[in-house]
Amino acid sequence: MQTKTFKGKDFFSWLDFTKEEMETMLDVGLDLKRRTAVGELHDHILKNKSLFMFFYNRSLRTRNSFECGMTQLGGQANYLDTDKVYTPAMEGRETAYVTERVSDVARVLSRMGHGISIRCYGNPVNWEYGVANQMLHEFSKWSDIPIINMEDDMYHPTQALADAITIKEKFGGFKGVKFVMSWAYSPSVHKPRAVPQSSIIMATKLGMDVVFAHPEGMDVDPDIISTCKKYAEKNNSSFEISNDFKDSMKGAHVLYPKAWAPACLFKPPVGEDDVQKAQEIFDAHKNWKCDQSVMDLADKNAVYMHCLPADRGYEVSNAVMDGPQSIIFDEAENRMHAIKAILSLLL
Repeated sequence: MQTKTFKGKDFFSWLDFTKEEMETMLDVGLDLKRRTAVGELHDHILKNKSLFMFFYNRSLRTRNSFECGMTQLGGQANYLDTDKVYTPAMEGRETAYVTERVSDVARVLSRMGHGISIRCYGNPVNWEYGVANQMLHEFSKWSDIPIINMEDDMYHPTQALADAITIKEKFGGFKGVKFVMSWAYSPSVHKPRAVPQSSIIMATKLGMDVVFAHPEGMDVDPDIISTCKKYAEKNNSSFEISNDFKDSMKGAHVLYPKAWAPACLFKPPVGEDDVQKAQEIFDAHKNWKCDQSVMDLADKNAVYMHCLPADRGYEVSNAVMDGPQSIIFDEAENRMHAIKAILSLLL
């Protein structure tokens, strides 16, 4: 394992790392989970190191995974108040604080700590696709320490690593695993694309047989779809797009139904800034719900996954979420172990 390839690198998405590097992060995450389970202290890894955290969006799993992870590794996570933070969609996208530009903030924090992590998507960037991702790159331009994506409007790479760790635990590997990332109904159309896009990148990169299921009109970033096709070809696996919810679930090993916004919701040029049209697309597909009848279509050893929070009763039934095939809380726990791996290697 050559950790020199990781130290000091930014982490925007899984497009930034090779398959082998991703597998290394998986192994480190699983090792740190084992150490935690047996009570083996590993607080020397990031002793006396500091991580700065910007949250433009609320967080339960991500924030606590980073804070607990830094504590267990011997470091400290500093939460920065963003109540008076200019977001990229506001006038002067180069600003981070009301009186300070991103260039100022990044250079100041670089003199004090060892990493900067940022979460920003949706309303803070006025649903203008790609703007939050641009902000992370602007931080990177001025920072001498790693920038870590805690979810932007394009990618959620820490969630994808936790998902990969969870799947490896349950199935022992990835070859021959049918992974179905599917859209599911929610009353709210304001759902970012980051999780589904990162999940299909992760799954195709690791060589799973991937089905990406969604109703017509729910397409995601075409560049990411092209990349997933290339990964599948390279791994001699498969990547398919389906517009049939139940058919896509037949024989699946991993079912991952989750809502995301249609393209029309986003501001031009990606979308039409049309909330009403987005709601009409959603409401026309209320039957895209994961209940036991859907689980019964899958492989007998199939598991249900969700990044959480899930819209109970809409995306999924309570019986499935709380049932024996659900591994959502293993998945949630693995957020911390995945993040600890990332922090250990980059910082």
